[in-house]
Amino acid sequence: MFDIVKQIVNSLKNKKITLSTAESCTGGMLSQAITSVSGASYVFKIGFITYSNQSKIKFLKVPSKIIEKYGAVSEECCRSMVNNLSKISKAKISIAITGIAGPKGGSKLKPVGLVYIGLKKNNRIKIKKYLFKEKNRENVRINSVKKTLELIKNFI
Repeated sequence: MFDIVKQIVNSLKNKKITLSTAESCTGGMLSQAITSVSGASYVFKIGFITYSNQSKIKFLKVPSKIIEKYGAVSEECCRSMVNNLSKISKAKISIAITGIAGPKGGSKLKPVGLVYIGLKKNNRIKIKKYLFKEKNRENVRINSVKKTLELIKNFI
């Protein structure tokens, strides 16, 4: 995973593009991966770990009505997270991750392994939905970060 992160950081640095993150189920794992690369300080602006619904509402300004209607693990919540992160951080690229890492917390409609990843660059927002088969908490988190890194690489 380190090689792709290094490529991303170098590419962002060369293109003078900044990046910010808002993570829920990954708990800062994406930010940690990015900041493990020397030179990340040139591109990484801010990283939020908004694990609770309250933190999504307070810090990322996700409307409580979105969480009440759709849930924190939803395309709508992810879209609000990434859009508001972009406004707060003023980064060129913003990333939001929300999901159910398990082993508990899932349901038939929203099973363990369900993750939404949102990316915003300029006015373009892309939201991807994943359902990871391995229900192991650590695997869901790692796979979420790997998919996010692939999306960032393709997005820049």
